Amino acid sequence: MNISLYDLSVWVLPVLLAITFHEAAHAFVAYRLGDNTASQLGRVSFNPFRHIDPFGTVVLPAMLLFAHSPFLFGYAKPVPVNYRNLANPKLDMVWVALAGPVINIVLALMAGIAIHALPFVPASSAQWILDNLGNSVRLNAALAVFNMMPIPPLDGGRVAVGLLPRALALPLARLERFGMLILIGLLILLPLAGSQFGLNLDVISAILRTLTGYVIQGVLILTGNA
Repeated sequence: MNISLYDLSVWVLPVLLAITFHEAAHAFVAYRLGDNTASQLGRVSFNPFRHIDPFGTVVLPAMLLFAHSPFLFGYAKPVPVNYRNLANPKLDMVWVALAGPVINIVLALMAGIAIHALPFVPASSAQWILDNLGNSVRLNAALAVFNMMPIPPLDGGRVAVGLLPRALALPLARLERFGMLILIGLLILLPLAGSQFGLNLDVISAILRTLTGYVIQGVLILTGNA
């Protein structure tokens, strides 16, 4: 897979903005709901270097890209939240978890709206700006959908733990330590194993791609670009 400098230039800003706002939103909502753990560590910040994880944000996606993995994903530094500091820990955990995907949808909508300003930018840079905005819509939609998978430590898993009755929430919460292994198994190892036997086991990522497509289409309709 050949990746040009131009390709990199139209992805760097969307990636940095999506990750930074996602993690800062978690930290900000936790702070507003009573937990200042992340705030004291400087995570309520729009400085991307406070949120980037060298392996999860850079190395892992690059390895998957060059290995032609059927699905690309990565992660930033998790925002630390002490739920015992929250006024209503079970419900407030839901709001803290939802903050990341919600801000990604907001960023996608803002990028879609910004496309309408392209007639006012220099013609020489219009295509580069359009590619950045288009990638921002796609990336933020994908991050919102991916993070809402009901598997801890993803946001969707924490939302599920907060909403499910205790008898179901506790077993799901215990999966958090194995969450990343489960994701790697479902999204990468299972499809690769299936391909060795001529089987298409790329089911989860196919569902994620379909849902992401619906979200992108919804964003484009709402912003008058469809």
